[in-house]
Amino acid sequence: METRSNYQHALQELEALLTRMGAEVEEQINEAVESLSSGDEKRARETVARDDRIDELMTRIEERCLRLIALQQPMARDLRIIGMALKIAIDLERIADYAVDIAKVTTRLAGETLVKPLVDIPRMALVAKSMLKESLAAFTSRDVNRAAALAERDDEVDRLYGDVLQEITGLMGTSAAANRQLIHLMLVANSLERVADHTTNIGEGVIYLVTGVRKDLNP
Repeated sequence: METRSNYQHALQELEALLTRMGAEVEEQINEAVESLSSGDEKRARETVARDDRIDELMTRIEERCLRLIALQQPMARDLRIIGMALKIAIDLERIADYAVDIAKVTTRLAGETLVKPLVDIPRMALVAKSMLKESLAAFTSRDVNRAAALAERDDEVDRLYGDVLQEITGLMGTSAAANRQLIHLMLVANSLERVADHTTNIGEGVIYLVTGVRKDLNP
């Protein structure tokens, strides 16, 4: 059985892996949206390919969590840390999947002139990326106030999402090609809205980890 010092080191390594995974996911979201804005198909394909690295990190985190539980039989406090680390990793993996979905839209629209300039979608992406960074910082610092503040940012993303849907609906017409493109952009906006939701999940996990109280940041 691992000694207590080895156990604490293993917990630190687990958090380091989680931080690394968060940085990878943040970069993946950035690359996906940038590829869409620039119409860069090569960049989009690279974004899809790098998802394997995130899946590998997810597997390593799962293995670390299970090993810690099996070998150490952690008490309530440490068990919450391990459980939250696993839950956060799951949220990060899902965020990465949304980045892949956005990048795939870029490949589907490759060579096409967008029917409208991208305005609110990059704004949504900027807020969502900021939320992701803040949620991970809140986890690292165990900052409940920082985690709770994610709720307000999520409301901002929801407002922008509503604006995108309203604008896209208004642009729908008789052109099948234009409508197809607009539907893809709607899917991108939906993906970003879901990214924001998953970051609030991370914030909720931080609050529970620190206080033992469950709080819904996305009612």
